[in-house]
Amino acid sequence: MTFEKTTCSLLFLLTVVSAAAQAPAPAQPVSAGIDASKTGPAISPYVYGQFVEHAGGLVYAGLWSEMLDDRKFFYAVQPEPASTPETGRRGGAFGRRVGPGRWNPIGPAESVVMDSKNPFVGDHTPLVKLSGSEPRGIRQTGLNFVEGAVYNGRIQLAGDPAAKVSVSIVYDEGGARQTVSLAKLSAEYSRFIFSLKAEKSGKAQLEITGTGTGSFHVGAVSLMPADNINGFRPDAIAALKSLRSGVYRWPGGNYVSAFEWRNAVGDPDKRAPEMDPVWHALQSNDVGTEEFMTMCRLLGVEGYVTVNAGLGDAWSAGQYVEYVNGAATTPMGRLRAANGHPEPYHVKFWGIGNEMWGSYQYGYMPLQQFEHKHNLFAKAMRKADPSIVLIASGAMPDTMTGSKEALKLGTELVPRTLSPADWTGNLLKNCFDNIDLISEHFYNYGGTHFSIAEGKQVPNDPKEPITDWMRRPANHVRIKYEQYKEYEKVIPELVAHPKPINMDEWAYAGNGRYPSYPAYAWVFHEMFRYPDIFQMAGHTFATSLLTRGATPVTLNANGLVFKIYRDHFGSIPVEVSGNSPQPKVTDPVGGEQPAINAGSATFPLDVVAAWTADRRTLTVAVLNPTDVDQPLKLSIGGAPLTGKGTLWRLAPNGDDIQNPGITSSAAGSLPDSLTLPRYSVSIYELAARQ
Repeated sequence: MTFEKTTCSLLFLLTVVSAAAQAPAPAQPVSAGIDASKTGPAISPYVYGQFVEHAGGLVYAGLWSEMLDDRKFFYAVQPEPASTPETGRRGGAFGRRVGPGRWNPIGPAESVVMDSKNPFVGDHTPLVKLSGSEPRGIRQTGLNFVEGAVYNGRIQLAGDPAAKVSVSIVYDEGGARQTVSLAKLSAEYSRFIFSLKAEKSGKAQLEITGTGTGSFHVGAVSLMPADNINGFRPDAIAALKSLRSGVYRWPGGNYVSAFEWRNAVGDPDKRAPEMDPVWHALQSNDVGTEEFMTMCRLLGVEGYVTVNAGLGDAWSAGQYVEYVNGAATTPMGRLRAANGHPEPYHVKFWGIGNEMWGSYQYGYMPLQQFEHKHNLFAKAMRKADPSIVLIASGAMPDTMTGSKEALKLGTELVPRTLSPADWTGNLLKNCFDNIDLISEHFYNYGGTHFSIAEGKQVPNDPKEPITDWMRRPANHVRIKYEQYKEYEKVIPELVAHPKPINMDEWAYAGNGRYPSYPAYAWVFHEMFRYPDIFQMAGHTFATSLLTRGATPVTLNANGLVFKIYRDHFGSIPVEVSGNSPQPKVTDPVGGEQPAINAGSATFPLDVVAAWTADRRTLTVAVLNPTDVDQPLKLSIGGAPLTGKGTLWRLAPNGDDIQNPGITSSAAGSLPDSLTLPRYSVSIYELAARQ
């Protein structure tokens, strides 16, 4: 018996829409039958999980409240240079990037020098040389303030007691100034706290200036809106908390393969900034282990930490587990307690590396070598905490094909099961006892796909049926299910001791032709069909589910897909049948193409159903991924229903197909014939007679 789920992922909310080809009408009226007496394994709440990565400034731009760039002075203070791609604030997928000249001198350029002999943190610290009544110091431009809002700051200063230092906001329009004078300095660094209430809205600059004699050092400085929640943006936290995602994966992603966890614990002001070699962006290390665990608490989710199995070593991974989970009497637990967190965090889920099958990955090594490394990591990590769940860095043949990594380990573009280029299969074969879940990834791109015939990524056929476009991400789920069943045939112990899939990176980068949120829903449906195999997921990225540029941020269309299913779909799947199978496969099997297309036998619709955990409500989800209204005949058996219920629907608002809304209405007894609006996700909550 199979159970249905569909979902789709999109990295960015797209707004450009072109004419869409209508789905062909089925040869006969589509009907679906639901037998609520036939149930399957429970759907894990972890399949709604999210992924956040220190990919450039993604976390800082989307979730963190810090207003200042380069607040610990990785770059030297210098006159503002001409605009370059790496200078100043820059938007994009991974948030703002920062380059030289983000901090500028006030007064003669030579009055600010970088002291590399006695830095507060990192390689150097700005030293400001004073000259009587002439204000000298540093400034950062391009900040935005809101009238009436309060902004709290802190600054680490050391200097001559005769120096008089102040912090000011200077507004671009009109040059109005708000200033806070700080207490007397000393030769040793002290932390000064200040607060300002903005008198105007708009762009401004922050100035740190001094008068008097001698000099002063600026070790680190921070400025945040006072409404931050433990450093996080309250609007982003509220929106993401509403998704009840179950689990969050961190800190990477490719980033983790060059990440040293010890650099991102303890006092944030003393964590040295560094250039991340993976994303070629400045990394402040302000959001480290403590902050991630705080975020998980604020969101009500479990943490899932990936350790550095690239440039990292097993000993460091074991120490990291001990730092997070060990008692305060252990060496690393004592360090955690000294950093202000005496109680263990009790993180259950731990990943050993990220995409270690990719030759682009920092610390990449051939499969046979990595199998040994994986086992070393598992031993060290379980020694620190035997109760953890270990997640292996897998890549089934579909991934090895689409990435063309298969040709670096063998001669076949589409690897056979357990052949030298089947990364996941060989990990299962040679590391079986050191794996609890297997990590798998997929990214689908709305305008292209991987062609087996051509051996490369190629543009989609412009005449591609809309249902094929919508199904593409769900097909990635289906092909991993098919491969898992192949593993069960050749690795007998997998049946007795399953190693379920954790799809901890997945996304759909649409091309604007159609709205992508129906494809998201199809991915969910496909995972719901095989709940014993798909037990965790991590959508890339959590921040991509938020509106961009809005204040406050809210959930975008793809975020609403996560919300409507998490809030209104059940967790005990039931059998669904139909009279209109999905189209047969015409492309070569492999890469992105499974042997059987994803979807229920209700083409062009897709239907899944599930009981709530208490068996009081039967939920039925119907996805219409086409650009026209579609009819459906529906019959339900095996469930004594009361005739009372609610319909929840995610559908376009008029002609705006990219920005749908969620509506609700009384469902009552479902009629035999339904009409499903175009691009809609409909979830019926039907009360059962007790």
